[in-house]
Amino acid sequence: MTDISLYQAGLATQWWLSLDNFMTQGGPVLWGLALVAGLCWLLVIERVLFLGFTFPSAYQSFVSRWQARACPSSWASSVIRDGWLFEAHNQLFRHLNLIKGLVAICPMLGLLGTVTGMITVFDVIGAEGAGEARTMAEGISMATLPTLAGMVIALAGLFAHARLFKACERREAALAKALRVK
Repeated sequence: MTDISLYQAGLATQWWLSLDNFMTQGGPVLWGLALVAGLCWLLVIERVLFLGFTFPSAYQSFVSRWQARACPSSWASSVIRDGWLFEAHNQLFRHLNLIKGLVAICPMLGLLGTVTGMITVFDVIGAEGAGEARTMAEGISMATLPTLAGMVIALAGLFAHARLFKACERREAALAKALRVK
C-alpha cells in the first residue's frame, strides 16, 4: 500500500474510534438517536433530489398536457386540473410529515438519554457512595450527551423541514399559476 492510502486508512480508523468513544460515552440511547437522524436525513436528501431532478419534468408534463387541452375553461378541464394539482401536491409533500415526526422524536430520545444517565448516576451513588467521582462523571456524560445530540439533530431537522416545506409550497403555487385558465 502507498503512504497516502495508509494515511487515509489511519484517518478512517481514527475517525471510527472517536465516533465509537463518543457513542459509548453517550450510552445506548445515542445509537437510537443516530438511527433516527440517519433516517431523517436520508428522507431529506430524497426530497431535495426529488425537487431538483424529478419534479421539474413532472411540472413540464403537467403544463404541456394543460396547454394541449382544447377547451381549458370547461368544467371537465377544471376537474382534470384539480386532479393534477392534487397529484402534484401528493408528490411534493410526500415524506414531509414523516420528517417532521422524526424531528419531534429527537428531543424525546435525548430526554430518555438524560433519564437513563441519571439512573446510572443514582445507581453508583447507591452502590458505592458519593466518593466515586469518575463513575458518576460517566453517568453524567450519559445524561448530557444524548440531550445535546437530540437537540442539535432536532434543530437541524427542523430547519431542513421548514426549507423543504417552503420549497414545496412555492413549486405547488407555480404549478397552480401555470395551469390556470388564461
